Amino acid sequence: MQGLHLTADLRGCDARQPLMLQPEALRALCVESVAAAGLGAVAELFHRFAPAPGAMQSGITGVVLLAESHLAVHTWPELGGVTLDVYVCNLGADNSAKARQLMSALCAAFAAESVNLQTLYRS
Repeated sequence: MQGLHLTADLRGCDARQPLMLQPEALRALCVESVAAAGLGAVAELFHRFAPAPGAMQSGITGVVLLAESHLAVHTWPELGGVTLDVYVCNLGADNSAKARQLMSALCAAFAAESVNLQTLYRS
C-alpha cells in the first residue's frame, strides 16, 4: 500500500477544447502521458455523459488502470473544470517521480487558469 497519491482540481479550462469534450482526445492524452512517464497501462475506459436536460455540453470520465495503480480524469466543460487523480504504489520501486511527471503533463495539457494540487503519502 505504500505509495504516492496526487490529486488536482483545475479551474478555468477552455470548455471548447477537445480534451474536455471528446473521449478519444482525452484517451490519447492519458495513454501517451502514462507511457511518457514510464508507467504501465493495463486497461482503460473513457465515457462521455449525455448532456443534462437543457445543456449543450457534457463531461467525460476516464480511467487508466496502471500496473502501479491508476489514473482517473473527470471533465466538466459546463464548469470549465477538471479533476485529476494519480496514485502509484511504491512497494517494489519508488514511482513517485513518474507520478509527478504524469500529473504535470496532464495539468499542462488543460492550460487551466488555476490548479490546486494535493499530495498524500500512503503507508
